[in-house]
Amino acid sequence: MPAERTYKTRAIVLRARNLGEADKIFTLLTGERGKVDAVAKGVRRQKSPLAGRLEFGSEVALTMHRGRNLDVITSAEPLSSRWASLVQPAAFAAASVLLEVVDAFCEPDLAMPDVYALLDGALGALAAAPEAAAIVPRFELRLLDALGLSPPLGECVHCGADLAGGRAWADVHACGLSCATCRPQGVEALVLEPEDVRSFRAVGTPRGGGASLHATRAAARAIDAFVTHHLGKRPKSAKFLDELAARPA
Repeated sequence: MPAERTYKTRAIVLRARNLGEADKIFTLLTGERGKVDAVAKGVRRQKSPLAGRLEFGSEVALTMHRGRNLDVITSAEPLSSRWASLVQPAAFAAASVLLEVVDAFCEPDLAMPDVYALLDGALGALAAAPEAAAIVPRFELRLLDALGLSPPLGECVHCGADLAGGRAWADVHACGLSCATCRPQGVEALVLEPEDVRSFRAVGTPRGGGASLHATRAAARAIDAFVTHHLGKRPKSAKFLDELAARPA
């Protein structure tokens, strides 16, 4: 049976870019189809019914029309408008990292309902988070898990030894933590003290069972290193987050 030309979907707005004089192309994450690009015609005109409804990071209910090259957004109803909570620099920087890494990791037209739910929950948590940056490490590690890229949380990636109670080294090339015996030689590796190892494990644990929302500084740096390794580059938005953290209180 041919696909219906018009369909409805829920989506989170990842980014947008201008097209022509009045249109925009939006990159969206949907639960049913994964990441898709769609055009909103005339959205940059002041009287457009779509104006202000496709904000950065918002969850929207869309009516779409299948096009030859790009699907067309014909209507949009906000479900979770988060812009008011993202205007603070720290929250905006953290949200930018979340959306950028999802955009970079997710393939077009590949359904990822777990990633959708994870991103939606993390963006919602930013509104109530006293420290927005604290959301990022747990999100990134849980995202790697949803993508099948998560490093082992509590054992050496090489020999499987339990890392509880001892030091560990972040071995990005092996995509996991190493024990003292298997630690990478001849390269500078990030050292995690026992409390950092516990934090790394807790941050990557699903809800319940000792999960934690906050990573130690070393654990957060290790997670950032794993994400950077898988992407082949560090997310651009992370630099802004670093700059905010370096500012005096």
